[in-house]
Amino acid sequence: MSLRKVFRSRKFSRSFNLTTSIDPSLAAERSSGEDSPHCNAWSNMLPELLGEIIRRVEVTEEQWPRRQNVVACACVCKRWRDITRQIVRSHSHKGTITFPSCLKQPGPRDLPHQCLIKRNKKTSTFYLYLALTPSFTDKVKFLFAARRYRRGTHTEYIISLDADDLSQGSNAYVGKLSSDFLGTNFTIYDSKPPHSGAKPSSGRTSRRFTSKQISPEVPAGNFDVGQVFYKFNLLKSRGPRRMVCQLKCPVSSSSSGENSNSISPDGHKMYSREHGYSILKNKAPRWHENLQCWCLNFHGRVTVASVKNFQLVATVDQSQPGGKGDEEMVLLQFGKVGDDTFTMDYRKPLSAFQAFAICLSSFGTKLACE
Repeated sequence: MSLRKVFRSRKFSRSFNLTTSIDPSLAAERSSGEDSPHCNAWSNMLPELLGEIIRRVEVTEEQWPRRQNVVACACVCKRWRDITRQIVRSHSHKGTITFPSCLKQPGPRDLPHQCLIKRNKKTSTFYLYLALTPSFTDKVKFLFAARRYRRGTHTEYIISLDADDLSQGSNAYVGKLSSDFLGTNFTIYDSKPPHSGAKPSSGRTSRRFTSKQISPEVPAGNFDVGQVFYKFNLLKSRGPRRMVCQLKCPVSSSSSGENSNSISPDGHKMYSREHGYSILKNKAPRWHENLQCWCLNFHGRVTVASVKNFQLVATVDQSQPGGKGDEEMVLLQFGKVGDDTFTMDYRKPLSAFQAFAICLSSFGTKLACE
């Protein structure tokens, strides 16, 4: 009998059946930790045996949808959940997506995560999915949702783990992207501190709540983790947009050492003050005389010409030896494949959250930059 069939047997806890019907990865991190009496047989396993079982599942089930077997381990009971999260955390340098907290960890170094962004123009809502196959329309796994709001003289994109709850007061809120009046300068805010000792950003646009704080456990402010700048095109010369990104990127345990990291009470990794930063710029396209257009090689991942399309490379990358970026290595690429469908491929040192926020900045007209 397979591991999933064992977990789904009638002896398995009722709580697992309820939580996985919604979102097993989210439920694994949010569950209260109170174990059902039916879980006693599972929780009383020898720690060596339990650790070896979960470790083997973690190693063999690296890709979704089979990755849900790792999440199933975390849903058995509190003891299984704690050991599963510990094992997954120790392999964070792989960039594998398992739990919602993994969406703020660096992506893989070698092969990028291939994602899709789908836009709903009527509701100004954007949905990020992890592609489970190379196809643009095949199976996907939901990661984030974002909605655009007009706030006086600036625009905000609220980013959430829940596609139906896109408010800053929600438990699913993970951060936001805020623009200036012209829509050329953007700031990325994280709902949680990026490293120990980080302080919330000051200013009205960085506040999470406009009224009294709801709970001491919910940060009232947001934390500045990056900026995106679009350069003005004063001469109105022909060419694509030019952009620069300055990002505070988490450094995985493989590059910074286990001693530099600590774990917050809610299980999220807190990076020390030695966290890295990266400076990215768009890769310059070449002019194609025959096609009479600017061209970039997206290796088949982009099929529709658009001013929104871009590729980013690093000029400074502290996750690399010496801190120098490889300007030939594309860390993030974004492009159009349909009327309201776009691809987003990212890799280390970017996280899914940072990559999604950068791509959101590309939507909207930027007359001063085109």
